[in-house]
Amino acid sequence: MRSARLRTLLLSTTASLLLPSLAFAQGAAQPSATEAAPAVLPELQVQGAAPAVVGYQPLRTSLGAGVDTPILDIPQSIAVVPRQALQDQDARSLDEALGNVSGITQTNTLGATQDAFLRRGFGDNRDGSIMVDGLRTVWPRSLNATTDRVEVLKGPASALYGILDPGGMVNVIIKRPELTFGGSLTGRWSSFGGGSTGFDVTGPLGANGFAFRIIGDWQDQDYWRNFGYYHRNLIAPSLTWYGENTTIEASYAHEQYAVPFDRGTIFDLTTGKPVNVSRERRFDERYNIQRGYSDYASLRLTHRLNADWTVSAAYAYSLNNYADQQARVTDYYPLTGNLKRRADATEDSTMFSHALRTDIAGSVTAFGLRHDLLFGTSYDYTSTRRADMVRGTDNTSFNIYDPVYGVLAPPGRNGTPSESDQFERLETYAFYMQDAIHLSDRWIFIAGLRYTTFDDIAGKGRPRNLNTDVNADRWTPRLGLVYKLSPDVSLFASYSQSFKPNSSIASVYGSPPPETGVSWEAGIKADLARGLTLTASAFNITKQNVAYSTGSSTNDILFAGKVRSRGVELDLAGQLTERLSLIGSLALMDVEVLKDDNAALVGNRPQNVANTTGSLFLAYDAGEILGDDRFRFGGGGRYMGKRPGDAANDFYMPAYTVFDAFASYDTQIDKTPIRLQLNVKNIFDRTYYTSSVGTNLGVMVGEPFQAIVSATVRF
Repeated sequence: MRSARLRTLLLSTTASLLLPSLAFAQGAAQPSATEAAPAVLPELQVQGAAPAVVGYQPLRTSLGAGVDTPILDIPQSIAVVPRQALQDQDARSLDEALGNVSGITQTNTLGATQDAFLRRGFGDNRDGSIMVDGLRTVWPRSLNATTDRVEVLKGPASALYGILDPGGMVNVIIKRPELTFGGSLTGRWSSFGGGSTGFDVTGPLGANGFAFRIIGDWQDQDYWRNFGYYHRNLIAPSLTWYGENTTIEASYAHEQYAVPFDRGTIFDLTTGKPVNVSRERRFDERYNIQRGYSDYASLRLTHRLNADWTVSAAYAYSLNNYADQQARVTDYYPLTGNLKRRADATEDSTMFSHALRTDIAGSVTAFGLRHDLLFGTSYDYTSTRRADMVRGTDNTSFNIYDPVYGVLAPPGRNGTPSESDQFERLETYAFYMQDAIHLSDRWIFIAGLRYTTFDDIAGKGRPRNLNTDVNADRWTPRLGLVYKLSPDVSLFASYSQSFKPNSSIASVYGSPPPETGVSWEAGIKADLARGLTLTASAFNITKQNVAYSTGSSTNDILFAGKVRSRGVELDLAGQLTERLSLIGSLALMDVEVLKDDNAALVGNRPQNVANTTGSLFLAYDAGEILGDDRFRFGGGGRYMGKRPGDAANDFYMPAYTVFDAFASYDTQIDKTPIRLQLNVKNIFDRTYYTSSVGTNLGVMVGEPFQAIVSATVRF
């Protein structure tokens, strides 16, 4: 009787979560994207392939070798945030997912509209370091309901992936169609107000090896500050044909969104602390919104020639079109609390990219040694155009202690001629090769080389001014060595180079030299008790001609002559016991400007860089209770050290620790699997600051306490 009453309660709770979400989905004016997987379906394995992840434990990846390889055999640090961890944590963005990875901090997110991360102290928004299935995209937010897992390659990856910062890259792996039918429907409610609904259905099409998947997600949620909202809509169909030796995949995703354009709070340079107002208070206007849509389409072919050789080709097209308005803060008067603000706008901004990659990989034996060979070519084309850039006049009537909204009128639609028609185009062609030589059962030596030619142009204005015009080429090598102490423990060392063209839309900089990087790394990897993967490493990276934002306008940048990053990192993920899972990280770094035209900046730490980061998250599966029902719970915290908010190190965002927890309950009602989950984020309601735009006038505020309840029905 007690069990029956419990199931009745669960059914009514599930219905109360799902039905309002379904009603919203049917009545929504436009679809919206939520940023997490609605449910975990079984992972697909095809043609006897070894699993990439088991639970929390990463085992294999193609990220650091170009071909599917055990992580212990790759001479670079690789961290993986698996699907189960994303579900347990209810990760809604890359920010939340990458909180599990060492050495990563948030940087200027352009008013919380873009993914933007520093990896080992290097990176920026729109820097090309976030990829989907190994190909570049221009999506503003890359983690959504299609995400299966997130992989991070530390250190330079230019030998395999081209133009990149030396800190590393992020690769988002999307879900594939499966040959076994299954699906889920999820409703989600947030204590901020509102929530989301989503579905995920996959299965075979006939009996000829075709499989489909379609994912949809709709979000309508209040913003946690004193005004604003999130509307996101995502629809993502995909189709795959699994032949005996050939796999062909086609996928598409379309997202429409309207999100807050919020540059955060202000730090008072006279005190070095944030201004003394409520963290919920915004200093802009209700029209601070970015509206747009994004598309992603990909086509992939993999053909196994024989037992040793495989050819593959992959193409991806991505687009992001948006318009936004903002009341931009340009100055702060600490004696009075008044702000100088300006009504700005971007109308008809379009970014799109084409990415093409072809590979042939295989193994041969020469002079008694096994060689795992990779040969490939790639083509990338990225275009940015911002048609009308509206720049208003300054207004000083807003006071942060006694705000009156609506005084600063929205910007008009007529672009400022000198700032409008901003454009940038980067086109690259490359070929690359790599040889992993198995010197013995214990030694693996890897040598790789890439040749890239690129054409980069940028400018702005009416009439148009061409301010950057660079056509050049570059060789980027890579060397690595792995020594296997045992089948479960390996030592590794690597040397690699990177490069990234610098371009400037603003005419004052002309055609700046490219950023170049050199990295040395050594470490140890281990599969502990065959359930827990550990990677520990020490690294030293130097980078020349580092571009960084001053934050004073959309185009103002400066260049540091040389920056060095060195440190140690630890990443750990997998099973401590049969029931207890863990994912954790620790990084201790020293990042310093060694050379700069401005002597006052030498010795400083670059903005938004933390010397110390750490995280630990545990999940316990209590097993079966009340019959076949299952209970799972866990929690953890993440630590971020203090970070300078600008290049001059005039102020620092303080260190913080934030704790989260979750509990999930799986049951069945009339043989229908149902999951209820509760996530509590920032349990102790800590006030913290995640990044700055490069000045004290725009510092992002972290989210306060939030409770999320979700219900998932699987079929």
